[in-house]
Amino acid sequence: MCQPGNVTKTPVCVLGLGLIGGSLMRAATAAGRETFGYNRSNEGVQAARNDGFAATTQIAEALRWAAEHRALIVLAVPMPAVGLMLNHIRTDAPDCALTDVISVKGPVLDEVRSAGLLDRYVGGHPMAGTAHSGWAAGDARLFVGSPWVVGVDEHVDAAVWSQVMRLALDCGSVVVPAKSDEHDEAAASISHLPHVLAEALAAEAGDVPLAFALAAGSFRDGTRVAGTNPDLVRAMCESNADQLLPALDRVLTVLRNARESLANRGSVAELVDAGHAARVRFESFSRPEIVTIALGEENWREELAAAGRAGAVIRSALPGPGSRR
Repeated sequence: MCQPGNVTKTPVCVLGLGLIGGSLMRAATAAGRETFGYNRSNEGVQAARNDGFAATTQIAEALRWAAEHRALIVLAVPMPAVGLMLNHIRTDAPDCALTDVISVKGPVLDEVRSAGLLDRYVGGHPMAGTAHSGWAAGDARLFVGSPWVVGVDEHVDAAVWSQVMRLALDCGSVVVPAKSDEHDEAAASISHLPHVLAEALAAEAGDVPLAFALAAGSFRDGTRVAGTNPDLVRAMCESNADQLLPALDRVLTVLRNARESLANRGSVAELVDAGHAARVRFESFSRPEIVTIALGEENWREELAAAGRAGAVIRSALPGPGSRR
C-alpha cells in the first residue's frame, strides 16, 4: 500500500494530537516521514515529546515549521476549532497543502472556502477510531486496512490530492474517493447515527443495576462508542445535523413499524430479517481496486467520484498527470 521508493515523502504537520492526530503522527513517522505536531494542551504535547516526537503548544511555531518544510498540514481538531486553526494557517502557512481528518466534510469545506485556502485543500476522513481519546490512546496501526475518504470536490488540485492519497496509503489505509456531500450522507448512516443509537441504548439500561449486572457481549458491542468523549460526539453529530436528521427519521420509522408489528402480531421478523440480510451483504462486500485513472487528466475527479460511489478503493498510488500506467 505504500508509495514507490523513488517518491520523496512530504513532511507532515499535525494540528491536534488526540486519538486520530496522534495515531496519524505515529503512522507517518513510522512510514519514514518527518513530522511535527501541535496540541493546545501542554499535557498532550509533553506526552508526545516523552514518546520521542516533536511537538509544541505554540501554533505559530508549528506553522513556521510547516512553511519551512513545505509540509502537508493535517487538521485534526474538533469541528468548533477549525475556523481558528484556518485563520492561523492563512497567516503563517498559506502556501502549504492542507487536509483534515474530521468526520464531516461539507462544513469543513465551507470554512476552508471562507478562509480563502480552497486551492490548497483536499478533505480527508480516515474511518477508524476507538472509544478512547488523547495522545495516550494513539496507535500507529490504527488505520491499517481501514477506508480513508479523500475528497474529489470540483476545486481539488491533482498535486495536493496525490499528497493526501499517499499519506493515507502510508498509514496503511485504502483510499475511497468521494465528494463532500456524498461522504456526509453516508457518514451519517454508518458513523454518526450509530453514536446516537449507542447513547440511547446505554441510557436505557443506565438506571437498572440488574441490567448492568447481566450485560455481556451484545450490550458491550452495541454501546462501545458511547464511551467516546461526549464533547467529541456532540461536535461530530451536531456539525452533520443536515444529514443526520433524515437518517434518524428513517430509523425511527423502522423502529415504530417494528413496535407496531410486535404489539399487533407478536413479531419483529421483518426488522430482524432485513437487518440480518444487510449485515450479511456488508460482510461479503468486495471493494474493487481503482487502477486505471490518472490524476490530473480530463474528468479525473468525476471518474474517481463514480468509482468511489460504486465501492471501489485505491490500494496503491495512482499515477499523476501524463504518467498513466
